Amino acid sequence: MSAAPTSPGAGRYAPSPSGDLHLGNLRTAILAWVLARRTGRAFHLRVEDLDRVREGSVPRQLEDLAALGLDWDGEVVRQSERGAAYEQAIARLEAQSLVFECYCTRREILEAPSAPHAPPGAYPGTCRNLSPATREQGRQRMRELRREPALRLRAEAPEWQVHDLWAGEVTGTVDDLVLRRGDGVVAYNLAVVVDDAAAGVDQVVRADDLLSSAPRQACLAHLLGLPEPGYAHVPLAVNSDGARLAKRDGAVTLRDRYAQGESVAEVVGRIGHSLGLADCRTAADVLERWDPATLPREPWTVQLPG
Repeated sequence: MSAAPTSPGAGRYAPSPSGDLHLGNLRTAILAWVLARRTGRAFHLRVEDLDRVREGSVPRQLEDLAALGLDWDGEVVRQSERGAAYEQAIARLEAQSLVFECYCTRREILEAPSAPHAPPGAYPGTCRNLSPATREQGRQRMRELRREPALRLRAEAPEWQVHDLWAGEVTGTVDDLVLRRGDGVVAYNLAVVVDDAAAGVDQVVRADDLLSSAPRQACLAHLLGLPEPGYAHVPLAVNSDGARLAKRDGAVTLRDRYAQGESVAEVVGRIGHSLGLADCRTAADVLERWDPATLPREPWTVQLPG
């Protein structure tokens, strides 16, 4: 690991340890690292292990990132070890009367009528303004189901605006998002906001399927009195059918490519080619030569032989 830069601010990469990283994940990691190092920021790694964890994934992912030429500052953070910070954030919101219990099942939410213009499956606000007696009925129901009520944010702003490096000004809906699920696991939207602020992250680089989450996360940061980061959402990697790249698409991980006879330099070369660069062999080559203004805005279609 490198010595931490002295300038303020940081970037990060935060994979889920559900298996080996595929080429799209690796491309995003390189771009996050390049944008951080290019601007003198620190670069942190965080393991988002609140949900699915495949044994052995974490060391394999770290080995693959290092093989590409990435370095990082400080220790790798694991979300599973940060429960106290998340509970403090929930308590801060509760002190502002911004939290309410939700007794709905996922099926009930999916089947409930949504507000006009709301996306399918959007939370309809069922438990937002219940009477004390009805809340007690909900708690009794949860006890019978042997689960806890979910905790939701009482969103006061219907929408929020963020700035993205490539998408520009983006305005999105802020809903009564889940803060802690009924199984006791803290929700992604809360964890990521708390963790980024704790690490001084002011530059969030990730795949653009998460762009719609940025406004609600920025709003949540505001409600918690935390800095709102800037964003840079990268187009997804897709297969030849235009579907999001996944491990089922074949030899799409670094180790898969090794097995197909490719070197790490050739894998980085593939990623560099997707950015309009020729003859890249390490992440340092991308750092030296890539101009963020030239990032293709369409998805990267991954074409692999074998």
